Amino acid sequence: MTAAGRPQREGSSIGAVLAQLRPDFPDVTISKIRFLESEGLVRPARTPSGYRQFGPADVERLRFVLAAQRDHYLPLRVIKEQLDAADRGEGPASTGTPRPRPPRKLVAVDSGDDYGQAPGLPGPERFAAEPGDEAVFTPEDLQREAGIDAAMLSELCQFGLVKPSGAGYYDADAVRVAHTVKAMSDYGIEPRHLRAFRASADREVGLVEQIVAPVLRHRDADARARAEETVRELAALSVTLHTLLVKTGIRGVTGG
Repeated sequence: MTAAGRPQREGSSIGAVLAQLRPDFPDVTISKIRFLESEGLVRPARTPSGYRQFGPADVERLRFVLAAQRDHYLPLRVIKEQLDAADRGEGPASTGTPRPRPPRKLVAVDSGDDYGQAPGLPGPERFAAEPGDEAVFTPEDLQREAGIDAAMLSELCQFGLVKPSGAGYYDADAVRVAHTVKAMSDYGIEPRHLRAFRASADREVGLVEQIVAPVLRHRDADARARAEETVRELAALSVTLHTLLVKTGIRGVTGG
């Protein structure tokens, strides 16, 4: 009971949930949480007056959804299927995933993917994050983590494969790109050979921008969340399509 004699509400408000998620997912917003609710990925209880009340299980579901999008580029449809299967007892309780944090250091682990099949990073290895601070890498950090030298980093920048911030730092994705190119270099592929990848990616980005622009022109509060979700879905589909096309081409080369 509260001091005024009213029963204490159970669960957390949407604002309190946002505060819990923000340390691990800095880009999450109230609009994003509402959008995930509208898509049926989380179903918080409601007070008689209509306020959302999120329980611990709801918060864990949100963590799972956000981590699956960020770390594995999974479309919402696939994430929802996984959660629904877990709810029916047909799969592991995925919502109990450990809380992810921004990486301070990246370590290579086996991907287990076939030809980099999405979700997952292309190449024989991908990176797992160790808990720590924001992932900001100096050129020397990037070279050490990716196993490259200054000359290769210079080529990566020259051909547009990685790009430093205005302050001269790199993010975790730049380290992943550098590590992947380093793995490809073992087969005689050099950064200059990969300009077509950069050009293809830029064309895909342009196509996505055309699709998302009309959504962003809407004035409602959830427009940005819908646009971000569209970008994630298209990115995941793009990775899948690219992987399938490469695998098909490889079968043609090997006669398999």
